[in-house]
Amino acid sequence: MTQILKVKSGSPFEEKASYSRLVAVDNWVYVSNTAGRNPQSRLIPEDIREQTLQVFANIERALAAADASLADVVMSRVFIQNPEDSAVVLAVLGEKYRGINPATTITSPPLGAAEYKVEIEVTAYRGAGSAAVQEKVVG
Repeated sequence: MTQILKVKSGSPFEEKASYSRLVAVDNWVYVSNTAGRNPQSRLIPEDIREQTLQVFANIERALAAADASLADVVMSRVFIQNPEDSAVVLAVLGEKYRGINPATTITSPPLGAAEYKVEIEVTAYRGAGSAAVQEKVVG
């Protein structure tokens, strides 16, 4: 029988818009587009690097609630409000995804508010981090 887990982070936006931070369907784990708001202080760092690190902390907390980790991420969608922040965000992605190497899309659309400089959405597969991986270079 299919197992479904829905995780809420306590964000008022989740209640207002009727969505979950994470939905896991069997081993597939979908994390909603996540901003860099600190769940304890409710503040969003002004610095783009700190905001991106907070986004990852929020995603990692959600993944852990579903017995998954960043190592299980197979797809990442990155939304950067200002293209001039791309280099900093890409540097953090490189740090966080080193050795994981998920498929990734990066774009610069307007986000929900000016204070959101970066948002990230991920899809994970529980166990992917410990699976045998074959890498190929095509060119």
